[in-house]
Amino acid sequence: MSNFLNNQNWRYATKKFDATKKISTEDLNTLKEAIRLSSSSYGLQPYKVIIVENQELRAQLQQAAWGQSQIVDASHLFIFANDTNIGDEAIDEYLNTISVTRETPMESLAGYGDFMKSKISTLEPAVKNVWTSKQTYLALGNLLNAAAELKIDVTPMEGFVPAQVNEILGLDKLNLNASLIATVGYRHEEDATQFYKKVRKSQEDLFITL
Repeated sequence: MSNFLNNQNWRYATKKFDATKKISTEDLNTLKEAIRLSSSSYGLQPYKVIIVENQELRAQLQQAAWGQSQIVDASHLFIFANDTNIGDEAIDEYLNTISVTRETPMESLAGYGDFMKSKISTLEPAVKNVWTSKQTYLALGNLLNAAAELKIDVTPMEGFVPAQVNEILGLDKLNLNASLIATVGYRHEEDATQFYKKVRKSQEDLFITL
């Protein structure tokens, strides 16, 4: 656990990436697997993760992200996009995956499916989209932690215009919405931020025990 905490102290929101350094295929696959294994409500994973490697696209996306240099300089650009149209069909697909993976008859999952549908499909669209957007933050957490273990830098970003990102990538047509951006790569030696002491609340100020 001490190594985990040390790596958490090591990580920070990188302001300047070294554009000459690229993540290896092996490490990239590890990060992707960490995201895939993330927790989510019901296990539904109501989102997609778009990895943008095309530099022309990234230049366009930079303009939608307040001109931040990390968008084009980082080794990889991850965009977490929440499902804006989740409903019975997605739940049925998930139940089928459970059935196949666990070799469980679909009939035995009917009650669980009906429960999920009663809680999700009945939500107002705006409320449902807030819920699916929240799920992307759980996936981001796994990315941050896994990357820190590999000494790979990640900058999570909310500083962008979702509608512009959606338009550039055609996400609306896929019933997706850009919820979070994460730039992933290696810190530049000139990034002074890496030398700042981490500032967090003390345990006494953060936790309440009842």
